[in-house]
This record gives sequence, structure tokens and C-alpha cells, in this order.
Amino acid sequence: MMPITRAPAGEGAPAQPRTLAAPRPTSALAFLAIAALLGLGCWAVLDLRINIATLIDSGRNAAEFAGRMFPLDFPGTGELLRLTGQTLAIVVCATLLSVLLSVPIAVLAASNTTPNRTSRYTSRGLIVVARAVPDVVLAIIFFRVFGLGALTGVLAMGLHSVGMVGKLYADAIEQIDEGPRQAVRAGGASRLQELTSGVLPQVLPAFVAHALHRFDINLRISVVLGFVGVNGLGHEIATAFRQLDYQRGMALALVVLVLCIVIELLSGAIRRALLRSTDRGRRSVSSVPSQRGARSEQRLSPRWTFQRIRRAGYLVLTGLVVLASIWGAELSVGQFFGALGDLGSTLGLFWPPETGGMLPTLLADLWVTVKIALAGTLIGAVLALPIGALAARNVAPRASVAKVFRTIVVTVRGLPELVLAIVFVVITGLGPVAGACALGVGAIGLLGKLVADSLEEVDPGKEQAVRATGASAWQVFCSATVPQAAPAFVGHLLYQLDVNIRSATLLGIVGAGGIGFQLLNASRVLEFGVVTTVMLLVFGTVLVVELLALWLRSVLR
Repeated sequence: MMPITRAPAGEGAPAQPRTLAAPRPTSALAFLAIAALLGLGCWAVLDLRINIATLIDSGRNAAEFAGRMFPLDFPGTGELLRLTGQTLAIVVCATLLSVLLSVPIAVLAASNTTPNRTSRYTSRGLIVVARAVPDVVLAIIFFRVFGLGALTGVLAMGLHSVGMVGKLYADAIEQIDEGPRQAVRAGGASRLQELTSGVLPQVLPAFVAHALHRFDINLRISVVLGFVGVNGLGHEIATAFRQLDYQRGMALALVVLVLCIVIELLSGAIRRALLRSTDRGRRSVSSVPSQRGARSEQRLSPRWTFQRIRRAGYLVLTGLVVLASIWGAELSVGQFFGALGDLGSTLGLFWPPETGGMLPTLLADLWVTVKIALAGTLIGAVLALPIGALAARNVAPRASVAKVFRTIVVTVRGLPELVLAIVFVVITGLGPVAGACALGVGAIGLLGKLVADSLEEVDPGKEQAVRATGASAWQVFCSATVPQAAPAFVGHLLYQLDVNIRSATLLGIVGAGGIGFQLLNASRVLEFGVVTTVMLLVFGTVLVVELLALWLRSVLR
């Protein structure tokens, strides 16, 4: 919103009318960039020929696919439990690895805990690289080193997850209250004691919440890695679709969907419990009376209350789950260290980058990938903005409406985008249309949730002020709610575009267009230099989008 200025007036002179300040050049450039992205999205939809007529023409294929999909063919109970347990074990180990790596990286990357600028910039660079390198590329590299098995999936998902988990952990550390940390430092504590006593208790709930969120994401990523050989439900889904066994493939995809929804609900309950326990702890500390001059005997350790026993039980249960996951994933320390000596020679296969004599083709496919991401983001915005708005409790006309649309968002989030891409490939045929449609529908899960959360976090005072003037619910939404959440909407859309560029790369594996097909083909014919070139092209594109997003957030803040 542009500030209002009043023209100076001399003593006794009539008051001058108030005027709007001229917009800053940076603000004008920011709005121009947003308009350009919107225009590119519309152009991408038209250029890819995504329209109602195309979808209507595909109606017959959709009916045939539904006929071939039903009845669903689930494996036997024992086999299903084995595959589910193996998948969950791999995902737990990968998430644990990402957390163990992200904590020290986040401490070095946070501005208030880093020892120097070099450490901070190096750690931030590692986080960006981990986010930009696709997990499929990491899986291809580790397959050459460790061969088939769960270890490849754990390392690929774990290292790639550092890009998200490390960033969120660093942001959480930067938002702590410095008071407890300064008090610990004033008592002569060492740097390690300062971190464990003054920082960790404040960020622990956020750390657990982000780890659970990443666990949910890794569960869906495991389906993608199944197409390149990682064991579990994803590998069985890939095998079923390669054999055109849609009854078995969609049945297993439904199992993944149910798992994702259950994990989403469970993680939400755990996050709420952590926040409640944190609030109770703060209230109990602040409510302890103090009497000057009175002698009080204080315990050196807290009493074993019901809450403490329950927390200890959760800790023991978590440890047992981790141990069971390591056993269930069949991870071998000997396999890791035995093959580690081949890592250098394997990395040498990927360097230097090569084009294989098809640089124009790679650049053209990269541009198709960008168009798929732009079109998918625009379609996702059209679908997710109204759904996310109705999922917000302060916008929906009734609480039941908000619950229904929250359920829709959670359900779509549980659908792996690769499965959506396969469905659209069968319906619309091979090509970028399937990829854009899959990304657009999949965006409802992420973008819809972000929109709903942003709308619920606005200042209710402004809404109440507009409502007090007799405004209708629609007027309150347009004049008080949306203007507060608009800057966050821009950031969410750019984040969705960033995610879609990386996702569009992976969707090419199943024929949904873009540079992903060249990535998979190069790995199959052992042209690893071409794999590196594709990775660098995608990395550069993602980096440009991230820099643009950072600049727009700083201008629109």
C-alpha cells in the first residue's frame, strides 16, 4: 500500500489535500515482474494447447482408463504389510539422516549462531545445492556406488531433504528469543552449553514439526525413487505401470494415499500437542510465586509428573521406531564403508559435464520443462486459491465447509505427482499436457494449504473494523483479508513455481514431457556427463527463480 503524504502549508493557509506518494521504482519493477510471470503462465497454457476442448476429447480415454483400473487388485495381506513396512523404514531412516545433518548446518547458517560469515555463506550454499539437485540424480549416483537396495534411497532422500529441513531449521533458530541465551551466556556457559540450554529448548517443537512435515514429503518421494530402483511400494507401483497393470498400480497408489493422510493427521496432532505442552510449561514457570527473604529449597531436576512420564515414553517409543526402521530397511554398515572407496571414481564418471552432441535438444527440453512448470503453477493457482480460501476458518461461511475443503487439500497432498502424471499420460497421451495437468492438480495440496494458513494468520482486528461498518462477508474478504495476505500469496506462488520446475524434471521420467526424459535416457545409456549437464541446467533455472523470489519478498514486505 502506498503511503499518503500531506503537502506542507504555511500558517493560516488553507489545508492542502492529501496525495498518494509516488511509487518507488523497485515496487514498480516488482509488479512488472509479477505481471510478466502471469503473462508467461497464460502464454505457456496456450502454447501447450491446454484447453477445455483437449480435456473433453480425452474423456473417452478417461473412461477406458477407469474401466481398466477397476476392480483394484491389492496384493496379499502379508505382502502388503511387508512393502508398507519396508517403505516406512526407508522413509524414517532418510528423514532421520536429514535431521542429523541439518541441525549442525542450520546452526552454522543462522545469523545469530554462526561463528563467522564464511561459515554462514558456506552452509547456506550447501542448503541451496541440496535443494536444487534432484533426488533422482542422487539416486543414480548412489546406485553406481552402493548398488540396488534401501541404502541408495536413504542417502538420496536424506541428502536432498537437507535443502528443506536445513533452511527451516536455520529460520527457526533466527527467530528465537535471545533472552534465555544471553542469561545462559552470562552464567559463564560454554558455546555448546549455550546452544543446548538457551537455543535448543526454544526450537525443539519447530524442529519436530518440520521433521514430521519432511517425513510426509519423503513418503511421496519414495514413489518417484521406485521408478529408478528403490525398493518398497514405489518400486512395485513402477513395475505394475510398466506392465500396464493399472489395477495393481492404482491399488498400491491408494495405499500410499492412505498412508500419507494418516501421517498428515498424526503429525498435526503431535505438533498441536507439542505447542500445548510448551505453552503449559511457560505458564507454569511464570506462575511460580517468589517470596523475598524466604528460604526455598528447589529440586535440581523436575518431578516425575504425568507429563514428564508421557514425554519420556514418547522418547523411548521414538527410539524403538528408529531402531526398528534401521532393521527393517536392512541397512548395512559394511556395505556403506565397503563401497565408499568407489565414491571418488564414480563421481569422476559425472565430470566433466558433456552434452552428447545434443545441446540444442537439451535447451529445448529445458524450455519445455519451464513451460510445464509455468502452466502447472497457473492452473494450480486457479484451482488452489478458491479451495484454500474456503479451507480457512475465518473465510469459510461455516466451520463444516472449512473442514470439507481442508480434507480435499490433505487428500490431494497425499497423491504422488508421479501417479497423477501417469494417469494424465494415459488420458491425454504422452507430452507436456499431462505434466502440466498433473502439476496443476497436485498444487492444490501444497498451495491450497499455504493459502489457507496465510488467510488464517491475518490480523483479525482489521477484519472486525471493516465488519463493524456494516460490510458484508465478501466485502470484508476483499478489503481486509486479501490485502493482508497478498504479499504472502506472491511468495507462495513463486515457491510453487520453484517446486514445479524440479517436479516437472522428474515427471519426464514417465513421458510427461520436458528434460526429465533426457535425464533418464542418459543414465540408462551410461552417459553420466549428460546427466551432470541436465542437473546444472535445472540448478541454474531453480536458482534464478529463488533469487527472483527473494527480491520480490524484500520489495513487497
